Amino acid sequence: QVQLVEFGGGLVQAGGSLKLSCAASGRAFRWSTVSNYAMGWFRQAPGKEREFVASISRSVGNTYYADSVKGRFTISRDNAKNTVYLQMHSLNSEDTAEYYCAADSSGRGTPSYREYDYWGQGTQVTVAS
Repeated sequence: QVQLVEFGGGLVQAGGSLKLSCAASGRAFRWSTVSNYAMGWFRQAPGKEREFVASISRSVGNTYYADSVKGRFTISRDNAKNTVYLQMHSLNSEDTAEYYCAADSSGRGTPSYREYDYWGQGTQVTVAS
């Protein structure tokens, strides 16, 4: 069992920054950390499909980003805290969405949301222009 809880969403002005956190817990993390999973961030705006934002692979921690956020967003993790972060800079109105954290037990961290086994409840990010 894995529980993921996102924090840090809110309202920000265009050009501003936000840092999202995703805390992982549950029986699966008694003997492991987030480094044993690929962790991803996805987002979904009203009327749109859920889209990949960023991911970090198991163990080595290779990172992957959607083209739309490359250079502006950074995904990272703190194994000791079992927490994954998404630092977001230079936000614009197109970044407005519900942001979801997800865990992929295969460890690959692909952009496909179907590969992820566990999901958080989401946190809203609204960018005011």
